[in-house]
This record gives sequence, C-alpha cells and structure tokens, in this order.
Amino acid sequence: MNILDKITADKKNEVALRKSLIPTSQLEQSVLFNRTTISLAKKLRTSNTGIIAEHKRRSPSKSVINHNLNVNDVAQGYENAGVCGMSVLTDGKYFGGSLDDLLLARASCNLPLLRKEFIIDEYQLLEAKAYGADVILLIAAILSRDEIKRFSEFAKSLNLDVLLEVHNEEELNKSIMPSLDMLGVNNRNLKTFDVSLETSKSLSQQIPDDFVKVSESGISNIDAIKALKPFGYQGFLIGENFMKTNNAGESAAQFIKELKS
Repeated sequence: MNILDKITADKKNEVALRKSLIPTSQLEQSVLFNRTTISLAKKLRTSNTGIIAEHKRRSPSKSVINHNLNVNDVAQGYENAGVCGMSVLTDGKYFGGSLDDLLLARASCNLPLLRKEFIIDEYQLLEAKAYGADVILLIAAILSRDEIKRFSEFAKSLNLDVLLEVHNEEELNKSIMPSLDMLGVNNRNLKTFDVSLETSKSLSQQIPDDFVKVSESGISNIDAIKALKPFGYQGFLIGENFMKTNNAGESAAQFIKELKS
C-alpha cells in the first residue's frame, strides 16, 4: 500500500465520522457559507509572480517542517508579501493541519484560500465553503473521472474554484473537463517522493490554454519559476520553502522581491 492509498483509506473513515457528527445543514448555516468567494484562477491570470504560498506543519516525506508558526501570523505575512493565494493543509494525521487553520487564515487575510485536502466526498466541499475556502483541490490519482466530474461541478455550484492535480499523462487525459479552473502538475512522484521539474515541462504541452497551469512541489528557488514560465505556467505552489523558516511571510516577501528584480 503506498502512502496515498493509506491516506485515502484513513480519510474515508475520518469523513464518515465527521458526517455523523455534523450534519450538512449545520455547515450550510455557518456564517461564512454565503460569503462571496475570491477567484484564485483570475488572480493568477493577471499576476506577474503567481505565488501560492502554503501553511504546512509537516508532511509524510519530510516529517516535521515547522510546528512553531501561528496561522494568523503566516496568513498576514503572506498577504503583506504580496502572494496570489494561500494554501492551507487541513489534514490532521499526516500533515498536522485542521479546518480550524482554514478558519483562522480566513479571519486573518483577504487572500484566496485553497483547502489542501484529500477530497473523496462532496461533504468535504461543503466543509471547505463553511470554513472560508475559495478553492478546492482534487487529486486525480485518488479519483475516477466520474468523481472528478461530480466533485468539480458541485464545487462550481458553490462558487469555489477547482484546482485539479495530476502527476502524469494518464491522470491528465482522464481529467480534462470544463468544470476545472486550474490544472496543477505535481513534480513529486508519489511512489518514490523524488521531485523533478521535468514533469511540469513535459505535461505543459498537453494542458489546454483554457486552464491556468500551476506547478507544484520542488519549487524552492527563483530559477525554478523562471524555467517554468516559458512553458505557460502562471501559478507556483510553494510549501516547505517558506514554512521551514522562522518567518514564513518574511521569506515569501524576500522571494517575491528577488523574483521581480
């Protein structure tokens, strides 16, 4: 069983438990459920940096990244740094995140927020909306074409942007559909955890221009972004790079300043 299968199996149990505790009607009555969402895809299309900065405490590949940073400070720091959007890990068991992190980030900034999660059920989209997300992530490796279609169309009905993540050509081919806004290429091989920007470069040709292209994982310096821009990438998800410092916002600000110079 690879790590993704393990996470997905655990997620099914976790979601079943949460559904039994909090009915969908309660999520739909939350204060944030009817707020007007901010489109990350639109922001990326007009941005000259395209940085989506992440809040991530740990990961299966790196164990602890940073347990000391406060979500409020990180969200405000990222916003002041001028990032395009913020990704918030809400998985507890493997990444040390929670829906409360999303709520705190929402209270602390006006950035488009991506709920970074392993989505396997529509219920999680209602949670995303109720906790202040603007964007949801769908991972092609754990979903069938039917599920991608169902979840992405449901997300659009909630006015959420959809970022679909692929790792290879096969996943990309099964996933392309009009209900997606952004196509993210994850440069990390989920079986070996090796990272290569060649994945983004080789798949770029096959992503239609209707979608905003986002490159994820292994983007730790300005050169990586400069190398990917000619391939049509407008979004760059950066997780560990900022979080492994003592001041994520400050390091994002420094990074963006260098990128613009």
